Amino acid sequence: MAPSSRRSSNLGQVIEYIPDRLYLASYVDEPDADTLFPYPEPLAPRSPSKRSQRAVDGTVPVQSAPVRKQPYYFTVDDTLLYNAFHHDFGPLHIGHLYRFALQFHEILGAKENKDRPVVYWSKADPRSRANASCLLACYMVLIQSWPPHLALAPVAQVDPPLMPFRDAGYSQADYGITVQDVVYGVWKAKEEGCCVLETFDLDEYERFERVEHGDFNWITPSFLAFASPQHTPVARTPEGTEQWSLLPKTLSAVDAHPTLPQSFKNVLKHFTERNIGLVVRLNSVLYNPSFFEALGIQHLDMIFEDGTCPPLSTVRKFIRLAHETITIKKKGIAVHCKAGLGRTGCLIGAYLIYRHGFTANEIIAYMRFMRPGMVVGPQQHWLHLNQGVFREWWIEERLERKLRKEAALAAVTATSHQPSTPIRAMQKANLGRSGSKNVNGTSTPPNRRNRTPLGEMDQEHTRDNTIGVQEDYLPAPTPGQPRKTARNAADRHHPYSRSRNGLHTTVEEPGVEEETRTEMISVHRTSQGSESEEELYLRMRQTNRKASASPISPDRRERSVSHQTTMSTTTVYQIIDNDASNDIENIGVAMSRTKSHDHAAQRASSASGVLTKIRGGPGSAGKRNATVAAGSVREAGVRKTSGRVGSISGAATSAAVSTARKVSGL
Repeated sequence: MAPSSRRSSNLGQVIEYIPDRLYLASYVDEPDADTLFPYPEPLAPRSPSKRSQRAVDGTVPVQSAPVRKQPYYFTVDDTLLYNAFHHDFGPLHIGHLYRFALQFHEILGAKENKDRPVVYWSKADPRSRANASCLLACYMVLIQSWPPHLALAPVAQVDPPLMPFRDAGYSQADYGITVQDVVYGVWKAKEEGCCVLETFDLDEYERFERVEHGDFNWITPSFLAFASPQHTPVARTPEGTEQWSLLPKTLSAVDAHPTLPQSFKNVLKHFTERNIGLVVRLNSVLYNPSFFEALGIQHLDMIFEDGTCPPLSTVRKFIRLAHETITIKKKGIAVHCKAGLGRTGCLIGAYLIYRHGFTANEIIAYMRFMRPGMVVGPQQHWLHLNQGVFREWWIEERLERKLRKEAALAAVTATSHQPSTPIRAMQKANLGRSGSKNVNGTSTPPNRRNRTPLGEMDQEHTRDNTIGVQEDYLPAPTPGQPRKTARNAADRHHPYSRSRNGLHTTVEEPGVEEETRTEMISVHRTSQGSESEEELYLRMRQTNRKASASPISPDRRERSVSHQTTMSTTTVYQIIDNDASNDIENIGVAMSRTKSHDHAAQRASSASGVLTKIRGGPGSAGKRNATVAAGSVREAGVRKTSGRVGSISGAATSAAVSTARKVSGL
């Protein structure tokens, strides 16, 4: 049900966040005392009961009209400004959110606003509405600890819909990030410990994001993104030479260096103070890396072309080094390209998807919340198309470690009970390899290259040296990349070219019946002989169950084999061979569409269960009923006669109570 709205003579729209207390609005003109406001409807007088003295006397007390205070209107449209690179307009970053919270808390804490409705309003244009809605929803999630679905509920179905955010590139905008993506990205980062507002330093953030002071931002407590420093000469200084002895090796020596620009000095000092252990350069050489190495910071080049996407070999190497630096060395990683936006966002985003399970939209939105402009043009599509690959690497790595641990324990147990022989020694050496079984009878997943998912890349496999998907599927590289410098937008805008190659689509033949599935199993066994007996048993069980439910007669099925076996076998072989790591899921999809409908129903059921769990735990029903009876919170999903938009459900009772405790009057 779409929430209702009431428009004033000012052509504004008012959305209710907390009943009788907090509202989000948009107006064409600045609101004043004459602007209409959707006050709650007064309660109707109660009818007297039969035994009431009022009925005996025939008199009914008249209720006086409630005294309505003028709402307090405030906006940040003219104070918190987004510094656009090109046609991008948001979202507002974490520094804006922090300043908004300071101003908002001051308004709520003022004595004169104790019983007044507070209206946070913006201009009525689409960009201002999107930024204001996103800022308030992120405030509720990050500071007031609301769950994201409740923070989004009031603005979920506003009319007209909120405008999606676009990237900071100069090419055509063909990938949008919504307010919902930003809110869920911020919430996910908070849950995973990537966004810690308690340690956020507003002065430091606003100072070092400027070009003249270093142009860098912390994305997470372990990752820093920055623009490339520039200083000549750019050649690396060999250790042990006279030039090496002249390099600054202390912070005081960095300050006293005669030729280093101040922005480069700020970078070197901040990295040393904040325990940066690795600097990764993705662009061409613009400075001498020995300045970092002289201070004990490892420096590594992973250069690829501006505006393009990295090959998976580079991503895998970066993830392995970053994970080792964070988990073993307990140090941070600083990544930069020319501007610290596009290529930098690709690699940092890939690791955060790998490690924390973000979706592509969530991580793009969150990185732009921390450093505006990150991930540009076709790099957005690249993250979206490869997000499943990055998450699979993490799952495979955990499974590999678990199997190796189990194999080591089994080897120790077998060695302690049986004498060692040359054959057993060979068996122990093969434990954990692809397709081998340990002494407990368990089988490792097939791994054709006999390496861990994050091991060194085998250069003979060209598939891993690509960008992860067929390059024809991605848009053309962005002609130009945004920079935090003075520029002429007309000079940087180039026509956007797109690959005209068509997409290959596999169409499933409707006439393939049960014999096709039987033939499919035989082909799969031939192409992948290292599968376990348990997987084969599951496939056979699915096939038999489907065959028993088929209304087609045996004679008809036999006839269908002679006509369609060859074509169907080829199609199924391609599907299975493309992804050998998820055999059962692929076969389940290829065998039965009805099966997919059952899975969809199960997922919907599980999702509703999770939502129910969020909305109310043990004892929450009584609290919700009591709160609703008191009139402080109203049930969501009900269209109000007063015309106000949205509300919060009973699950938000605890959030509203905690909000009232944190800020007086809220």
